Amino acid sequence: MMLKNAWYVAAWADEIDQGPIERQIVGDHVVLWRRDDGSPAAVSAFCSHRRLSLANGRVIGNRIVCGYHGLEFAADGTCVTVPCQHAVPKGADIRGYPVEQRWGLVWIWMGDAARADPATIIDVPHWGSADWGYNRGAAMPYDCHYLLITDNLLDPSHVAWVHPTSFGGADGSNVPMRVREGAAGVTVSRWIRDAPVTPFYRDLVPFAGNADRLQQYEVRYPALAVIKAVIVPAGTGGAKDDWGTTPGADAFVMDSYNFITPENDHRSRYYWFQLRNVRPADADLSDAMSAAVLAAFSEDLAVLNEVQRGMDSAPASAISIATDAGPLRFRHRLAQMVAAEQG
Repeated sequence: MMLKNAWYVAAWADEIDQGPIERQIVGDHVVLWRRDDGSPAAVSAFCSHRRLSLANGRVIGNRIVCGYHGLEFAADGTCVTVPCQHAVPKGADIRGYPVEQRWGLVWIWMGDAARADPATIIDVPHWGSADWGYNRGAAMPYDCHYLLITDNLLDPSHVAWVHPTSFGGADGSNVPMRVREGAAGVTVSRWIRDAPVTPFYRDLVPFAGNADRLQQYEVRYPALAVIKAVIVPAGTGGAKDDWGTTPGADAFVMDSYNFITPENDHRSRYYWFQLRNVRPADADLSDAMSAAVLAAFSEDLAVLNEVQRGMDSAPASAISIATDAGPLRFRHRLAQMVAAEQG
């Protein structure tokens, strides 16, 4: 259930400024570093000689050098130098990976390099806009399968139970959701109407009183999500789950970008940042939001790690309920994509 022909987040851009780092991504180990011009590069992690990870080596110019016997590799994986001999032996080359830097993140293509199109990396419309504030946090390691995380991101109902003091609120616990499928993924959304503003948003919303709130969770194949929160005065929300009009001056909008990188069947890394349309230059607010989001996401992490333990321990198949409609559709289509790729 791991799609190879896709862009995955390998690291925050500032994580690889100090030298080579190793990551496991969809089961493969890779090492990333920066070349002379600052552009990122990635190759298979292990030297073709004695399999020491190249993360234990060093960068010289545009090449990465093994820390055991000094074999040098170019960014495409070609072994260009073997000390103590004139010729490079057959089989010394390793694999290189297409890499791009966008939105403060380093992306890696794990499948057929000929299919790696940077134009297919997700667009972030408000990135760098002076009208939108930005906050982020460190990558979060999860001890669970990545599809448990996509399940969670396609289930807005869980916020009432997992995040009662932050994102959640009892007013939305029984509001049904609408599920839509598209070529890129699955979207689950709902309007919660005429309800108190939940704790996380209370100091951010630029109006008083009850609100209509849009929860829109879009998860794209294979493992990234765009979560939109729109909060407007009660009685002014859009029809069903579609906003339909440009939010007015009294609307609060937050777009949350969430990137899940499968490491293996039981471990994932979670990268995230948010963009908001209020108080964009307020650095203290950005710091406070980063801390609050981290606290809320840590609640998800604790639950999903326990879900993985339960899945591993319980012999019977788990049941499904109405709120699983989005996750089940997502899994079904992704399974088809993986099967087609492997076939």
